[in-house]
Amino acid sequence: MSRHRRQASIELLELMGVVKENGHHFDSPETSPLLPSVRTPLSYDYVLVAKTVDDPEKDTFKMQEAFIEKLKMKNLKITKIIDDTVVFYGIQAPNEVFEKYRYLLKVSDACNWSEQQGNVPLSTRIRIVHFILSHVFLNTGENLFELLKKKVFEAKFCLHERKTQKELRKSWARWTACFRGQPINDVRNYFGEKVALYYLWLGWYTLLLLPASLLGVVVFLYALAFYNTSPLIKEVCESNTIMCPLCDKRCKVWLLSDTCLYAKVSILFDNEGTVMFAMFMAVWTTLFLEFWKRHRASYTCEWKVFDWCEEEEELILEIVNNAECAPKEHKHSYLRSTLVLILVTLIVNRIVSLKLCDIEENQSFAASERSFTVKMFTFQFFTLFSSLFYVAFFLGRINGHPGGYVRIAGKWRLEECHPSGCLTDLFIQMAIIMVLKQTISNVFEFGGPWFNRWLKRRRTKKLQRKCPHCYKKEDQQTNRWQELCEICKLSDWLRNYRLNDVNSFSLFNEFLEMVLQFSFTTIFVAAFPLAPLLALINNIIEIRLDAIKMVSLERRMVPKKTNDIGVWTDVLEAIGVLAVIANGLVIGISSDFIPRLVYRYNYGPCANGTVTDMDCMAGYINNSLSTVYMNDQRIYNEFSPDQMVTPSGQNVSYCSYKDYRSNEDYSLTPQFWLILAVRFAFVILFEHVVVICKFVTAWFVPSVPLDVKNQRLFDKLSRLKEELSSSEV
Repeated sequence: MSRHRRQASIELLELMGVVKENGHHFDSPETSPLLPSVRTPLSYDYVLVAKTVDDPEKDTFKMQEAFIEKLKMKNLKITKIIDDTVVFYGIQAPNEVFEKYRYLLKVSDACNWSEQQGNVPLSTRIRIVHFILSHVFLNTGENLFELLKKKVFEAKFCLHERKTQKELRKSWARWTACFRGQPINDVRNYFGEKVALYYLWLGWYTLLLLPASLLGVVVFLYALAFYNTSPLIKEVCESNTIMCPLCDKRCKVWLLSDTCLYAKVSILFDNEGTVMFAMFMAVWTTLFLEFWKRHRASYTCEWKVFDWCEEEEELILEIVNNAECAPKEHKHSYLRSTLVLILVTLIVNRIVSLKLCDIEENQSFAASERSFTVKMFTFQFFTLFSSLFYVAFFLGRINGHPGGYVRIAGKWRLEECHPSGCLTDLFIQMAIIMVLKQTISNVFEFGGPWFNRWLKRRRTKKLQRKCPHCYKKEDQQTNRWQELCEICKLSDWLRNYRLNDVNSFSLFNEFLEMVLQFSFTTIFVAAFPLAPLLALINNIIEIRLDAIKMVSLERRMVPKKTNDIGVWTDVLEAIGVLAVIANGLVIGISSDFIPRLVYRYNYGPCANGTVTDMDCMAGYINNSLSTVYMNDQRIYNEFSPDQMVTPSGQNVSYCSYKDYRSNEDYSLTPQFWLILAVRFAFVILFEHVVVICKFVTAWFVPSVPLDVKNQRLFDKLSRLKEELSSSEV
């Protein structure tokens, strides 16, 4: 290639922002298609994007220039590249910034960093520059976040490294890798510890779902094995019992045999095996959390961040950004805390949660993030679980009885349970959530970013066809020259700009989705034993879906350094405790397990121990029903004559309902009080036994492996010896 032609190529590449003015740096870590002999690494730490402005007197342009000047005053190097409609500002921080950061880490109490030699990793450079950009203020007091809201800048992002991105896409972020292990160390090096710990936790959660799923399937098959021989199903399906109307006016009497199908379904999840499975899942939750702590400790020790403190690093970054910064003091107000607690209970959403975090005046971003996480999870939990708790513990239990129905404002009768039982309603809701909701959520979660990228690519191709700088290949034999529009597509800044935006909520949303799924899987598992299996299938897909989204569809997330999943651990532990309480109440209060148990040993044909040729549960269905007659004036006023007509057109003068009441005065029978006493006794016994098992399990399984403790001991010893040697010198 001649010297003049090579120089012309460099000038054209400079115009497109592919090389710097000295002709030796490429935005892409790969070789330039025009200069294949030159190959240098990517060195830009951050990129700001703004729309081009025709009038330099506009306020938008002035604010852009003012912010860039503020960055230059901090010795940040800015490279400006103008495209057709946007302006790119490539930002590089001087080495002095990173050396200051490294020194402060060395003398820090809680963030001692072992990587003292060699170059600072790009992930660390990005994190430092991101912090500086977020804490630069104009004279008007506006920071970058507020300038983005005002459209002074269109976007901010750190650049994907094409070589590493390609390797991650090949080994991790593709559907064919669904049953492979995850390259967690590579993810950590590229996205930082915070993202790596999310995938580490999600992979561990998915792995531990295997035994829970297997046992759930066994419980389901156990119920299926005795499906056809159950006398309860036979009694329901062959019954001629006429049941009372389930609502006012339009509802009529119905036959108990109409619920035959639902009775068969209810037996599959409301049986003795479910009790043992619920106890297992409560202990499984503790095992999962304790073994997760061990698993996390092994990786954080290997990454040398076991004692890392996010608040300490934030304080260091404050000093790096401004050596004259003043400390932000810890504050607490009981009045503010009370106000926040009330508002969280009544109206929390994302915007309100952020405002509440401002009211609390947290000392650091990490503290604000923890506070926001608790508030948002609380809101989402109450929103999604309120209907499940209502169905499980209130529906059909406070609506009264014929002749004494509870009505809202004395007019509207409360809703009844499903004819086959309240647990059927809970089962149906859980099935919809675990199957339909998860499927729709995954479709939108992946389809949205994919469709946005497709639109941007389509729009970009149209613009490239109109590119005025395009020219035909000049050297067909060597194929060394390509059209300039191909270079446009390979330009890293444009490529990253076209990707979907990410922000501080991106990883939070992923955690929130999975922790809510964990809640569904554990809290009401007694009503739906197949929940762990469906969660397992979903998570196998979710890991790759999130990986593909982060690597290929979204801009690179700012790498964050941490040693834990943060407040999510406390949330998971709270869910574990709630799961014990909820499953005990579901089995003891909502299901028919206790009434069947009492009938078998106290009222059934086997109660006296003399009957041997009859099933012990024979007659249970009729025993659990009470009857009302139309000749009672209270009942006559309750149901109209039109409602007392069977589907076959027969007029009836009586009907049955599910309750333990006297047929004369509708008072509660002694059997009701016995069942109620056994219900409460079972709940107390169940919860105490499971809680004891949880505590024993937590004590038996150390949260930190011995090899990790020993490794940390040796590291501290060697570090102290090194400090002693350096001080003596």
